[in-house]
Amino acid sequence: MNILIINGPNLNLLGKRDKNQYGDLTLEKINHIIETTFVEIHFGFFQSNIEGEIIDRIQTSPQQYDAIVINPAGYSHTSVAIRDALEIIKIPKIEVHLSNIYSRESFREKSITGSVCDGVITGLRETSYLAAIYSIKTLVIRKTMSAIT
Repeated sequence: MNILIINGPNLNLLGKRDKNQYGDLTLEKINHIIETTFVEIHFGFFQSNIEGEIIDRIQTSPQQYDAIVINPAGYSHTSVAIRDALEIIKIPKIEVHLSNIYSRESFREKSITGSVCDGVITGLRETSYLAAIYSIKTLVIRKTMSAIT
């Protein structure tokens, strides 16, 4: 199984950002935890502060990957273009957030990108990514089993 992990703006600064919201791990450390927890899965990791680059990666992902875990960061509340790119692709996709978006400022409580994902996991810091990957594995197994029967 191949899964693409997409991280949006400012996530390259993890470890320097508000530790109460985001924890103290860097993005590189989170990626390492993902790879060592799920050694049977091949991961691609992509981070960009640029909306168009994220859209390009989403659009080409089905050619190489079976699923996406995406943390659109601030774009989850503002980017109709990322939402539309996610809606078009037909592989499993789960949105994650390190912080609990529902316990923050009111403008962060609505995720327009999450509405076109198979699920949204928020507030568990790096465990949000692990829960998303576990969920994707389950979704793919169910899809495979239903295709067999």
